[in-house]
Amino acid sequence: MIAQPLAPALTLNFDGVGNGFSGPAGTFTVAGSPPDTNGSVGPNHYVQIVNTDFAVFDKSGAALFGPVPINTLWSGFGGDCETNNDGDPVVEYDKLADRWVIAQPSFSTTPYLECVAVSTTADPTGSYNRYSFNNTDFPDYPKIGVWPDAYYATFNFFTSASGNFSGGEVCAYDRASMLAGQAATQQCFNVGTSFGGLLPADLDGGRQPPAGSPNYVVSLGAVDGQLAFWQFHVDWTTPANTTLTGPTTLTTAAFTLPCNDTGGTCVAQSGTTQRLDTLGDRLMYRLAYRNFSDH
Repeated sequence: MIAQPLAPALTLNFDGVGNGFSGPAGTFTVAGSPPDTNGSVGPNHYVQIVNTDFAVFDKSGAALFGPVPINTLWSGFGGDCETNNDGDPVVEYDKLADRWVIAQPSFSTTPYLECVAVSTTADPTGSYNRYSFNNTDFPDYPKIGVWPDAYYATFNFFTSASGNFSGGEVCAYDRASMLAGQAATQQCFNVGTSFGGLLPADLDGGRQPPAGSPNYVVSLGAVDGQLAFWQFHVDWTTPANTTLTGPTTLTTAAFTLPCNDTGGTCVAQSGTTQRLDTLGDRLMYRLAYRNFSDH
């Protein structure tokens, strides 16, 4: 008989960015729903981001910075990344470089952009290298993965004219150039309308993937009981050599999506007819990757 692993003890609990939260920059008021809450932990800081603000905490839970609008990071940058504060944000700690990555799309005006900021030091309260990457369609539900050769991003694309789903999009951003504060490019693929809610592999631990390893991108399969994955190999020297290979199908134990196999809003609550969205029609962020040397 295998013993159940013990859950680690809770050592710290503190209020994060929510309605009424107060920090050095003032008090936060909810401006959007859903909140899209996420955060990332570094050696000395915790950064939490929501629609449409973020704050920085030390490891004891004391607020060091914020809450401030996310587009504050692009002050003086010009363009829609500075003007728009549209939410759908992601924050990542790049442990390989000891830097912070904060991103949110700009979609209330065109051209549609993904706005990405990379800290210039290990201090998330300091300065950032700022970038804006063009998107052909409305870039919904962005997710970011840290990998040695790139920052990988995935989106659900929707056409601006009709609002119809136009496919899952996956992009690679030139990480080395962004860390150095140099001009950076992107390379992107669309996997078609059979797949959405893609997740890029996001590195955990201190051991890097094998040299030359592609980034792995995963989503639910085209039918129940399957996962689909792609291998994204990027070549910044010769972009024509960049490839996205897949999808490869992985068969899983049988499962069906909630809400009669459709996902959506179907979870009942006590005392109200308002039902909750399951987000059960997609895999949940992050797609954590860890190299244990032997597997």
